[in-house]
Amino acid sequence: MSDKIKILYIDDYELDRELVKDALEREHGGFEVLEASNRVEFETLLQTHDFDVVLSDFNIAGFEGLQVLETVRSIDANLPVIIVTGTGSEEIAVKALKQGASDYVIKRTAHIRRLPQTILAVIEKQSLKDQRQQAKAALRESEEKYRLLVENATDAIFIAQDSSLKFTNPKAEKMTGYTAEELAQIPFVDIIHPEDRDMVFERYRKRLQGEEIPSLYSFRIINKSGEELPVELNTVLIAWEGRPATLNFLRDITEKKKLEAQLRQAQKMEAIGTLSGGIAHDFNNILGIILGNTELAMDDVPEWNPARRNLEEVRNACFRAKDVVQQILSFSRRTETNRKPLRIVHILKESLKLLRASIPTSIEILQDIQTDADTILGNPTQIHQVLINLCTNAAHAMEEGGILKITLTNHLLDGRAAARYPDVRPGRYVKLSVKDTGFGMAAEIMNRIFDPYFTTKDVGKGTGMGLAVVHGIVKGHKGVLSVKSKPREGSTFDILFPAVDQKCAPEPGMSGALPLGHERILFVDDEEAMVSLNRQRLKRLGYQVETRTDPFEALALFRSHPERFDLVITDMTMPGMAGDGLAQELMKIEPSIPVLLCTGYSDRIDKDKARRMGIAGFALKPLDLGELARTVRDLLDRQKRK
Repeated sequence: MSDKIKILYIDDYELDRELVKDALEREHGGFEVLEASNRVEFETLLQTHDFDVVLSDFNIAGFEGLQVLETVRSIDANLPVIIVTGTGSEEIAVKALKQGASDYVIKRTAHIRRLPQTILAVIEKQSLKDQRQQAKAALRESEEKYRLLVENATDAIFIAQDSSLKFTNPKAEKMTGYTAEELAQIPFVDIIHPEDRDMVFERYRKRLQGEEIPSLYSFRIINKSGEELPVELNTVLIAWEGRPATLNFLRDITEKKKLEAQLRQAQKMEAIGTLSGGIAHDFNNILGIILGNTELAMDDVPEWNPARRNLEEVRNACFRAKDVVQQILSFSRRTETNRKPLRIVHILKESLKLLRASIPTSIEILQDIQTDADTILGNPTQIHQVLINLCTNAAHAMEEGGILKITLTNHLLDGRAAARYPDVRPGRYVKLSVKDTGFGMAAEIMNRIFDPYFTTKDVGKGTGMGLAVVHGIVKGHKGVLSVKSKPREGSTFDILFPAVDQKCAPEPGMSGALPLGHERILFVDDEEAMVSLNRQRLKRLGYQVETRTDPFEALALFRSHPERFDLVITDMTMPGMAGDGLAQELMKIEPSIPVLLCTGYSDRIDKDKARRMGIAGFALKPLDLGELARTVRDLLDRQKRK
């Protein structure tokens, strides 16, 4: 590859071309010259070769020097052109230079000898010019990138100096609600939340003094409309117009705060779920002991004895307590919600007793309950939860006192009325209404009340989950939830539950003959009180019973005499060996042995998992005597039929 400077020289006079070429190639030696004598040759060479400079005679037949300049500019605007002519007119030189020529050389021996230096100078000058143009282009490109970056940034960007804003981007205007002109006029302190100002300016002062403090921190601003926004600020020290300043990146972290709050709530719910599982297990065991001993005592007390009525109340309280445990588990998502035919009337009466004790006496509770309201397909615990949540919300809206009215009626929706609700068919419904005389809600609040974590209550007075849970329960029951409210006129929540023609299951009771038996049962539970109780219950039902409080002792007993037992009843949670593990070991010894697995609560096993393991029966504590008798008899009879 040649390092020589490539020159295109056009001149229609051959002797002049030889003169110039000789001066460049022979005297200097650092040039490579290609010649053209007319326009066609010149344009062909210009388009097919790369040149460092063009030399052109001013007077060419049919193609003068100024036309050469135009041709070169049309192909390569940065290629330098030197006019070389025998005419020494100053006027021609000025004209050529004005048209864009880089220099002008007269065809005389003294001038031609200086042509190499002229060419080198012109090339150097053009190189410097190209560098400046490239620098300017790079600067323009950089400025354009900077402009696009700043104007389209998702963060507010501003420069702060002397407690005022010297520069702001469009996002800063959008976030604060002020125009750039307004931001330049108002002190920055006016935008910061009053409670955060001292902290922000103390950090600002320390940054300017060079103290090592974290550059990223959060606080609150107040936008032009008065709305409070949580923001996160990242600050960098810079010099602005020769004086210290800070370049600041401000980010709206409203969504981040919401997500953090939701995460905290989810973690809280997870903790509640873990806690509720432990509570349910222990509490149901305790309830089982209370319920079982109460029923044993009732067996020994004649019906005419006043103590019999007291024992019945204890027994009924045990069932209510069992429902409360189920409610806790349901709320923390620890159990599946099973629905059955039920009448809301009974749930309302029980719930209202609890409400009266928890709602201030300044609130009057009115009831308009249709006692023959239709049956619905629902979950008693969840219906109870709906009523408690709605009434608690209503009480919060009446802090100074008021009237809370609960209404329950049958309701018939015709086609026209059903069309007002999405996905609702005409038919029979049970309508539950909760009405208060509280402060009411504006339309914009009503549009959000069913959103998870949305609350208008003060910190510590609500999680924002109550109405979201209500909405989810009603939707799960294929019901409809609507609300009517106006500021200072109270609120009314109406719920429509689809009515069904199915009959309600009978409430747990002692009436009727219990199924008896004489088979041999091994009962295993690590709690002595539970063992003692169920030994008595099973013996009263006619069975032969052996008990163990240690699962390993129970396994050893069964291994030595498997033929002695027709049924094994075992607790799930026991030290050393869980009930499902014991059941599997027993079935290895005698595959046909039916096992009834009982638990107060376990997140490890449920009815379906037990069935897949081959366990014959699964029951949740506490079991009343009737449930225990029927379950045991059913398992034994099924085994006989095999």
